[in-house]
Amino acid sequence: MHLDIDSHNASGLSKHEKRFEFLVGQLNDAGIDASAVVERLSAFQVAIPSWALGTGGTRFARFPGGGEPRNLEEKIADVGLIHALTRTAGAISLHIPWDIPEDAHAIRELAASHDLRFDAVNSNTFQDQSDQEHSYKFGSLCHMNASVRQQAIEHNLAVIEYGKDLGSRSLTVWLADGAGFPGQHNFRHALFNTRDSLRQIYAGLPADWRLFIEYKPYEPNFYATVIQDWGTSHFLAQSCGERAHCLVDLGHHLPNTNIEQIVATLLAVGRLGGFHFNDSKFGDDDLTVGSIKPYQLFLIFHELVWGMANNLADNPPISYMIDASHNLKDPLEDLMQSLESILEAYARALTIDHVALDAAQMDNDVLAAEAILQAAFRTDVRPLLRESRLRTGGALDPIGVYRDSTARKQLIRERGDKTIATGL
Repeated sequence: MHLDIDSHNASGLSKHEKRFEFLVGQLNDAGIDASAVVERLSAFQVAIPSWALGTGGTRFARFPGGGEPRNLEEKIADVGLIHALTRTAGAISLHIPWDIPEDAHAIRELAASHDLRFDAVNSNTFQDQSDQEHSYKFGSLCHMNASVRQQAIEHNLAVIEYGKDLGSRSLTVWLADGAGFPGQHNFRHALFNTRDSLRQIYAGLPADWRLFIEYKPYEPNFYATVIQDWGTSHFLAQSCGERAHCLVDLGHHLPNTNIEQIVATLLAVGRLGGFHFNDSKFGDDDLTVGSIKPYQLFLIFHELVWGMANNLADNPPISYMIDASHNLKDPLEDLMQSLESILEAYARALTIDHVALDAAQMDNDVLAAEAILQAAFRTDVRPLLRESRLRTGGALDPIGVYRDSTARKQLIRERGDKTIATGL
């Protein structure tokens, strides 16, 4: 697919240069090196999950948008298109068995041709597959039946093997395990069964791999979820070993949870493994990143920037991924919109005057400390993002280029208007 990035950039270059020059002056006056910020933005990469490239849905309906990828190869092409425009989506994350590569070598070469690598592979024991012997209706790694647990363990070990073939170096485990009603299961037995199952999976990890343990307070079980919060995830990670970490999904929290404090705590103890970015109004809504709570997203990145620069626990590199569902928007546009929000929050966090903030905190000057954060949040950092894309060969206006290229119409012509992406 032809994307006329150069012509678009040329038409908007003069306006961009004026805005960028103005912002550089502002940041220089504040003692912020704009070029250093641009370099960090250019290096920042967010993985796109293979299941986010089609139209999602609700419990009631799904309204496909047409031109959805029909196989893994087409999903890689879609991520490649996003990455060509944004230069920020340099990785793809697969969900197994939704996207099992038939020829791992060929798939890996195809991804490389789009300048993509494979991020964490994701196991699936939250739904039954047609060829499995035991059902996960009443749990998987927590199940009271050892045969069911063993089946779920073997699935995770198989996912690791697929990941090894693709060059991935981490496994993400999210469990739907829990109870819908009081008395359904014994809390301690369920937790310890899960711990022992995860230990067996951890033992099967290659030496250079990491295990990410995701938590969620509710859904699909609304009475009790086995891994319901970051504390349980942390307990299980500690029980497995030093290469097991917690994964924070922004939608996997009860309303008004202080996620930035969780991030700070996990960084302080060296157990923050990764992020799944989305946004929410009521629960795990899987909305476009930054569409509801942009200030919270900024505060999370503030803790990330400060925590990684002042990390006593030597937290390993963090894996970032978008985990959203697109029921109303074009999935590719929504993903690019999310990438923009993520980079804006990161850029704003990089412009915080941490010396002044530390002084205000030491003096217990609450107003001054808050004002420093708000000043960074209110800064229009979009010229920094555009400059980052310009320097790395991306588009000043990714969605503008995408729309002008009529990319979605071309995809519909090639794939049809009734296709449904695998895993949806």
